[in-house]
Amino acid sequence: MERTRVILFLFLAVFLFTSCTEEDQKPKNIILLIGDGMSFAHLQAGILASEEPLNIEEFRHIGFIHTSSANNFVTDSGAAGTALASGTKTNNGFIGMDPDGNPVRSILQIASDNGLSTALVASCAITHATPASFIAHQPSRNMAEEIAADFLTTDIDVFIGGGLDHFANRSDGRNLVEELETKGYRIAYNMDEVMQVSSGKLAALVADNHPPSMLDGRGDMLPQATLAALNILKRNPEGFFMMVEGAQIDWEGHSNDIEGIVAEMLDFDRVIGKALEFARQDGNTLVVIASDHDTGGLALHGFDSDTHLLTAGFTTGGHTGLIQPVMAWGPGAEKFTGIYENTGVFDNMLEAFGFSSN
Repeated sequence: MERTRVILFLFLAVFLFTSCTEEDQKPKNIILLIGDGMSFAHLQAGILASEEPLNIEEFRHIGFIHTSSANNFVTDSGAAGTALASGTKTNNGFIGMDPDGNPVRSILQIASDNGLSTALVASCAITHATPASFIAHQPSRNMAEEIAADFLTTDIDVFIGGGLDHFANRSDGRNLVEELETKGYRIAYNMDEVMQVSSGKLAALVADNHPPSMLDGRGDMLPQATLAALNILKRNPEGFFMMVEGAQIDWEGHSNDIEGIVAEMLDFDRVIGKALEFARQDGNTLVVIASDHDTGGLALHGFDSDTHLLTAGFTTGGHTGLIQPVMAWGPGAEKFTGIYENTGVFDNMLEAFGFSSN
């Protein structure tokens, strides 16, 4: 009889344990990685060009998102970024606003309001459309100085990217760098200075405008910046939200440059590797990879397995309306499968955190 009780107890314990799947877990941290302009073809180009398996190939929860904006089948990065950040379809060019011009709250701002640490990292000016969508509220993505000023009104902990001129050399005479220092930020102007900061608030403006491309010598800036931000954010026991953008995948798509696309994709994959390494060690971090739209209409026509060289063609120098990939790893990853609107990425992150949008 006693043995029967033990067996029944063990059976019940195993049943309850196996029933607690990822669907029952809520992540403490979310890392959102946006490959700007990264379509399936860009992804395959990176996989084929690499002699080693990519980190992105480890993701098993995969979905697809529609990317149209509120006023156009083909979105721009402002509308797409706002949809991902705030769950709101808006007009092309708008930043953090609905089509009527009303500000909408982003997942970063909601996370901050709930006591989490927050960060934005990008391989472009930090005031550019995608990172701006997570912190600013402006009717035009081109209002870089106004977007920079919005960084002073949201309690973000870390931001790393270019765009120094929009903070320090402004037409209105304001020196936002000095204002950031007054608010307790440590200012960094290059990656050596960034890597020396492990706590507190950090505003790193590592280029006057945009950092260079990978082909022009950007080096390890984006993976290093990702690691530096994680080292600061992990100190908050309540958790964190971070968005990292591989911005220049998009730019190489606009240029129809397959060599540049491959270089930017491989760099973005190194960022994915840093995020995955942290998530594995932490055990309570959801990593989400999303593309905001396709750029270039890339098609792969040929591949040499000996040299890893690709033959490619493009349908446009702009964006297309192609459905785009979303991938997830960690607690809550199953929420990101299926086919849905790009606003669903925000909805899924909000649900994973267990936060309300109000």
